[in-house]
Amino acid sequence: MENKLMMYLVIGTEAIFFLSLLFGFVYFAFEPGYDSQAWQMLNLKSTGIFSVLLFSSSFTFWRAEKNYRKGEVKHLKRWLFATIVLGVVFLLGQGKEYWSLLHENLTISKNTFGTSFYTITGFHGLHVLIGLIILGIVLKLAAAGDFDRPGSSVISTVGIYWHFVDVVWLVVFTVVYVLPRLLL
Repeated sequence: MENKLMMYLVIGTEAIFFLSLLFGFVYFAFEPGYDSQAWQMLNLKSTGIFSVLLFSSSFTFWRAEKNYRKGEVKHLKRWLFATIVLGVVFLLGQGKEYWSLLHENLTISKNTFGTSFYTITGFHGLHVLIGLIILGIVLKLAAAGDFDRPGSSVISTVGIYWHFVDVVWLVVFTVVYVLPRLLL
């Protein structure tokens, strides 16, 4: 139970952090004289596909948790591996988008849109990377037999973090990619 409490405290502070970044993004991205062309450089379709893959990773992690509770460690490992693959593909998609935007001269220092865009998506990407490292450690421990008997709260505690990362992306994707197309 202490593990989960500590994770909820971490999630609480991270939620405040991301809310601050989102407020900053909205404030700076919609300031008078903003670069309206920058919004159009964002690839909604491609990012949407990679987002669906990230959201799917919450499902695969849920399946890992469910199998762990049933004592099916072999399936736990498979679902953890699937979760990691989906997270890695999401990060590769984010890297592909960054590469494309940099070639279109949308850099972090170009304008306030670029600064706030790269800051919020970059910090989210960092959180995904941290989650992937944690998932990799858990998978390695599972392969070593550390989770052969159900009862550990580690899997569900890691799940709290991973699901949080997905929820944050849902909000970021909506605010950064979807709403501007509806409002502008």
